[in-house]
Amino acid sequence: MSAPVRQMHLGLFVHAAGHHSAGWRLPDAEFGSLNFPLIRKLTLMAEQACFDMVFFGDKMSTSPQDHPSIIVRFEPTALLGALSSCTSHIGLAATASTTYSEPYQIARQFASLDHLSQGRVGWNVVTSAYDIAHNFTRSSHPPHAERYQTAGEFIEVVRGLWDSWEDDALIGDKVSGQFMDGSKLHTLNHQGDNYQIAGPLNITRGPQGHPVLIQAGSSDAGIALAARIGEVIFTAQQTLEGSREFTQRVKSLAQQQGRPAEHCLVMPGVMPVLGETDEEAWQLLETLQKFSNQQEAFKLLSERLGHDISAYPLDEPLPALPENEQMKSRARLLLDLSHKQGRTLRDLLNLVSAARGHWLLVGSAETVASELIAWFEAGAADGFNIMPPWFPGGLEQFISQVLPLLRARGYFRHHYVADTLRGHLGLPVPANRYSGEQQDAPYPQ
Repeated sequence: MSAPVRQMHLGLFVHAAGHHSAGWRLPDAEFGSLNFPLIRKLTLMAEQACFDMVFFGDKMSTSPQDHPSIIVRFEPTALLGALSSCTSHIGLAATASTTYSEPYQIARQFASLDHLSQGRVGWNVVTSAYDIAHNFTRSSHPPHAERYQTAGEFIEVVRGLWDSWEDDALIGDKVSGQFMDGSKLHTLNHQGDNYQIAGPLNITRGPQGHPVLIQAGSSDAGIALAARIGEVIFTAQQTLEGSREFTQRVKSLAQQQGRPAEHCLVMPGVMPVLGETDEEAWQLLETLQKFSNQQEAFKLLSERLGHDISAYPLDEPLPALPENEQMKSRARLLLDLSHKQGRTLRDLLNLVSAARGHWLLVGSAETVASELIAWFEAGAADGFNIMPPWFPGGLEQFISQVLPLLRARGYFRHHYVADTLRGHLGLPVPANRYSGEQQDAPYPQ
């Protein structure tokens, strides 16, 4: 078999208690979102396996009914700072909200992390679907359309602040005594509908120019934002055809805005449940489902749909429900499964307790590898965000059983050829708007 022209990208999505809501209950599972030694071990395992990146989500609230991995958790940019000191190649990505942050703060945090990691940081841009206004002295949570309109301006301000310093602005000439060239430090003086930011940023551009921008919304507004700024797109998809349509749509919209399709990489989330045989893998999933907490599943599904669904019959499809204003794309995916494929409420509860709406891929290593390759070859994905059901065993299985098959068929790297996240992903360094460069530079090694 000849090697494919391109290779898939792989991220490790860390939910430290495991992505399956009951994964932490398996006998060999380690867990604890505040267990830094475990998180460090998982990150180093992914780095040894040459993953493109490790990713940490965020939710700035908590309740006893939340997924065990997010009841307590580290603030993710602080976690990336700690991990940057014990890794050397793997990309480090984290979520930060445009609704509950300030542009100068985010620009400074991620530029700092890009320097600390020597060019390995990515920012997952979210607008916060959950109503957490009560934690931020806000009277109300903004509606969906307003959040995305604000996010577009927020990101433009951040990117402008990242360009505050031209690359040769700091001189440090001991003989002349000139420390910097003040003409190469630029104020932004942004005056917009939502933000008035003068700048400049008090940190230079990092090794990547800009940290990699990741976007995870799949609503119409989310897709429009992804096409405009997203360099990596995280998404929840259930079928090859659905994911291919999504990928084609995002890339087409990106091209309409003058962006190359290959600079907009789609990476669906996938939870691999592995066994020596397909039957053994399904038995493991059945064990995990028996451990699941139905109250937690009802809460999560109700949040996703924007409606309390506890009174509906378990063994019937859901009725027509009004659109969820806060989580449009995930609600649409779950309702389509029920209305178009006949999935019952019980089916949806099992799905969200397992993979929260992401692709649940169950089978032997051969089955899992073949399915990933099929999606990749069909143009349904540029790679995948791997979501092991428990740690560290679920990750160990994927690395020891699935990766060798992908490598043998030429679909994944044997070693790193770059030192930066942009390098791993084949993305260029954005040109500094003040430097006179006419186009983006080649990606950094």
